[in-house]
Amino acid sequence: MEFLFALAIFLVAFLGLAAGLMLTGRPPQGSCGGLACVGGGACEVCPRKTAQSGEETDG
Repeated sequence: MEFLFALAIFLVAFLGLAAGLMLTGRPPQGSCGGLACVGGGACEVCPRKTAQSGEETDG
C-alpha cells in the first residue's frame, strides 16, 4: 500500500512537470552554474551574466 501511495505521488509530480513544459512551449532549462562552473569555469551562456555585462540577449 505504501508503494502505491509513493508511486501515485511520483506520477502526479511527473505529470505536473510534463504539463508545465507543454503549456509553456519551451524546452527545459538548466541552472546557470552547477557542475559547469566547478573549478572556476565561467558561465558564458547565462543570460543574467550577459545582461549584467551589457550584451544583447536573444531571450
